[in-house]
Amino acid sequence: MRPLYFTLGWVFFGVGFAGAFVPVLPTTPFMLLALWSFSRSSPRFHDWLYNHKFFGPPLQQWHEHHVIPPVAKFFALFFMCVAIIYLYFFSTIAIWIKLAAGAIIAYGAWFILSKPSRPPAQQQTTSNEKRGENP
Repeated sequence: MRPLYFTLGWVFFGVGFAGAFVPVLPTTPFMLLALWSFSRSSPRFHDWLYNHKFFGPPLQQWHEHHVIPPVAKFFALFFMCVAIIYLYFFSTIAIWIKLAAGAIIAYGAWFILSKPSRPPAQQQTTSNEKRGENP
């Protein structure tokens, strides 16, 4: 076992767990980092997290299809907008910091929006249902 990766796994898990209750803090990215850390240190905890009742399904969807669920997209984009509004209208920091933060947030928004919202099988079923076809 590699202690550094094991410790990082638990730190990322703790931050991700807190993100399940704190709206501004994302959960899945930290759980992905925890999963990566556990994959390098403890197969037991990697499998536990990957198959976890609550945290496992989003991790599995990301691993298999690079899917970001619609609810996660909505909240991520919503809080990005809140951050930009606060930064540009209520903050007194230097303009170059505002521009850099805006560029990073824009990249994050592009990344989130470029990923599918459902696994391929669900997308096909959903599009067939909209057209009135049976799968």
